[in-house]
Amino acid sequence: MGRVRVLVVDDHRIFAEALAATLAAEADVEVGVAGSAAGAEHALERAAAEGRAFDVILIDADLGPAGTAVLRRPRQPAEPEGQFGRAPAPRRPPVLLPAGPLRPPAGPVADGLPLLARACRTYPELRAVVLAREDDPRRAVRALQAGACGWVAKDSSLPRLMAVIRGVLRDETHLPPALLTGVVRELTAARRDRTESERLVESLTPREEEVLRCMVAGLGRQAVAERLYLSPHTVRTHMQNVLGKLGVHSTLAAVAVARRAGVSPSEQAAPPTPRTTPTVATGPGAG
Repeated sequence: MGRVRVLVVDDHRIFAEALAATLAAEADVEVGVAGSAAGAEHALERAAAEGRAFDVILIDADLGPAGTAVLRRPRQPAEPEGQFGRAPAPRRPPVLLPAGPLRPPAGPVADGLPLLARACRTYPELRAVVLAREDDPRRAVRALQAGACGWVAKDSSLPRLMAVIRGVLRDETHLPPALLTGVVRELTAARRDRTESERLVESLTPREEEVLRCMVAGLGRQAVAERLYLSPHTVRTHMQNVLGKLGVHSTLAAVAVARRAGVSPSEQAAPPTPRTTPTVATGPGAG
């Protein structure tokens, strides 16, 4: 195996740079660092364009929506030597250079899994590993479904992390033993829910399933009527039948059942091609 290129993505700069420095001490490892999803995507795109694509991406499970601030001290002037009676220059307080909020009080929940999903979709050869503060079976399942190959606790040892990195490059999937039981339980429950949802959806007539797909696409009653060339009253009846057969009482609940069953949203049909009226020549030279 040649050199391994690893991208560390974590919005805690001290942790990210310390981890990168530790990994770079390995003879065959080359490391890049990004402090945000946007920075990571830029690094991946640039590396791929230069023909030096990353092999593994380590993503913080709690990646924030913005990068971290950087704390720096201004350089202090040197005290003059041999001049007694002059007071030393006063020390200035640390200066905080803004680089985006660390954890905004309101806004999107910190989550690195959307970045993971986009990266795995865009770069199929990339191996993704989640760095997590704690084991969470439900989030681990989401990570695996998004394309992750591994889940590692942030307090793991370097040998453990390197074993995971080298393992995922051999197409292995790595989960902590303590997390495995919970992940299997979540997957089993998800499969059971999906099977039950599929059974409910199969009870629908073809027309009711069309209406359900329109509901999944977010269409209201009037829009469904226009899409399927039905009257609003007929659509209302179909929607009521769909809710009854799925055993739910709202459109949102019906959509949730449909998604668990793998029902795809209805696609907009192409508008009909306008018919052209043939031009009839008139006048003395016609014919």
